Amino acid sequence: MKRHLNTLFVTTQGAYLSKEGEAVVVSVGREMKLRVPIHHLGGVVCFGQVMASPALLGFCAERSVRVSFLTEHGRFLARVEGPVAGNVLVRREQYRRADDSTASARIARAIVAAKIANARTVLLRAQRERPEASVELGSAGKLLSALLDQLTRTDELDSVRGLEGAAARAYFDVFDSLIVQQKEAFFFRERSRRPPTDNMNALLSFVYTLVLHDIEGALETVGLDPSVGFLHRDRPGRPGLALDVLEEFRAPLADRLVLSLVNLRQVAPTGFRSAETGGVTMDDETRKAVLVAYQKRKQEELEHPFLRERTTVGLLPFLQAQLFARFLRGDIDAYPPLIWK
Repeated sequence: MKRHLNTLFVTTQGAYLSKEGEAVVVSVGREMKLRVPIHHLGGVVCFGQVMASPALLGFCAERSVRVSFLTEHGRFLARVEGPVAGNVLVRREQYRRADDSTASARIARAIVAAKIANARTVLLRAQRERPEASVELGSAGKLLSALLDQLTRTDELDSVRGLEGAAARAYFDVFDSLIVQQKEAFFFRERSRRPPTDNMNALLSFVYTLVLHDIEGALETVGLDPSVGFLHRDRPGRPGLALDVLEEFRAPLADRLVLSLVNLRQVAPTGFRSAETGGVTMDDETRKAVLVAYQKRKQEELEHPFLRERTTVGLLPFLQAQLFARFLRGDIDAYPPLIWK
């Protein structure tokens, strides 16, 4: 079993990362703030004006520790990583399947089925906890069930995408009902991305970026190409396969984390501000609160529904990447997407 390695998030503006022996050192000015042994890390994520020495970047590449650079508000900029891992035959098979519309549709259908099932689970759980919204959430859950049934009867990629879009609309149409605290500041009308135009969308986009980073690293680890997807087709600069796998994690991991942060008042309206462009961003303290909550969530244990073994939430992207690689190698008949209980 792969060790559950941590991700080092560096949010302090003006921080400098360097190598000291077998450790990553974070300094601000001339003062050392943190020293972390490299064997404790699975990745490093730098937000905003954070610099890293060439020696450290080379060191991290040698040790398979991915270093990602994002804007201060979480938009991906670039990453530094070592040589591609894994068997080239797995990637070649990935490319062949991606070029085959029938094979792509089957894989995409499995991923979308998991996305819909997971979204339905989130709504039904909320329905039990919120009797006053029972009718609205129950109707959305029934619609998702109907879309899931339709999905089993299609082999066309465009139809799969159409059903995925319909399911996303049905889910987000009732998403505001899942917010039970701080409603004046945290509300949801529609999904807005670049830039997010309200506090909830700012939180969602930020957490999606964190989960996507972990998924990309997991896919690289087992030798898959994060850029070549099946539901999300090729586009320069877009990690198609990573976005495919992200669909399995959106509702049960990212969305539930965001809802918990708001409903438990772990984030406050004062931690958000509107830019002149109309986008909403988080301040440093809010961003740190989200990162701490995400890291704690990754430490939680559960049973993997396919492997039937105990693991942590943080290892789920790696396990799904392993299963995808096993499927492409022919070790298993189909890719088993992650369906949360």
